[in-house]
Amino acid sequence: MAPAMKNHISRRNFLQTGAVAAASAATAALVSTTPSQAQAVPASGKPSPIKLGLCSYTFRDFTRAQLIGYMKQLHVYDLNCKDVKDHLPMDPKLEAQAVADYAAAGIRLHAAGAIYFRTDSEADIRSKFEYVKRAGIGVIVAGDPTPDSLKWIERFVKEYDIRIAIHNHGPEDKFFPSPFDVLKAIKGLDPRIGVCIDIGHAARANANIVEAINATGSRLYDMHVKDLTDMTSKESQVPVGEGVLPFREIFQALIDIKYQGFVDLEYEIHGDDPMPGVIESFAFMRGVLDGMGYLTRV
Repeated sequence: MAPAMKNHISRRNFLQTGAVAAASAATAALVSTTPSQAQAVPASGKPSPIKLGLCSYTFRDFTRAQLIGYMKQLHVYDLNCKDVKDHLPMDPKLEAQAVADYAAAGIRLHAAGAIYFRTDSEADIRSKFEYVKRAGIGVIVAGDPTPDSLKWIERFVKEYDIRIAIHNHGPEDKFFPSPFDVLKAIKGLDPRIGVCIDIGHAARANANIVEAINATGSRLYDMHVKDLTDMTSKESQVPVGEGVLPFREIFQALIDIKYQGFVDLEYEIHGDDPMPGVIESFAFMRGVLDGMGYLTRV
């Protein structure tokens, strides 16, 4: 009996030893094919065709130096600048210093305004074109131009080769409540006279923003963005992403028309402390673009 028992134990030990050996071999194979440290994977996607900028009016209660500091924190370097506070003064010497300060900070001025054209005075209109020319800016965002002023605006657009983007101001605007009203007024005028769609005001004027983008097409020279919780209420403005405006669809429409201008945040609430809402707004817009498969490097 003893030899048989000895043989049985040997067979069992052999099987156990073989199982351990197989497990060890599998573990060794796994270890040999697994990196010793997880490898970083860079963000993927195409460069974003949507260029995000800022309206300086957002920081209307803050100085130029403070505005520049905030823009650096936001990693936003494209500015639609306005003659508010000391952002871009009309006085030539003060204006030159402002332009120099922005250049030194790496901030590019792509539009000026809104600049208001409420009279048909040739001298007044020319002075505003001169102001923009001195700053080296190629687009004027025009607020409330009168129909009579358009003849002078067209003349100076040709003379200065500076584009005009007429800004719609919602139901309160006597001439241009929505982008469609702008398009009617500029039909037949020099193609350098175009539109700045303010999406919040357009929504309050019951305009379909995506259809307005498609209708405006190559004459869309700037866009001002904000968000609303109620498309009929100016007082319902909130940080972008907390409201009901369709940003993904807006961005897609801009991409579809190959829009070359900027999408400028114009945050008009909390003037004494806009930065939290501004940070949230840019984060949301960048997140939407990221979700669409685009890189938004900051």
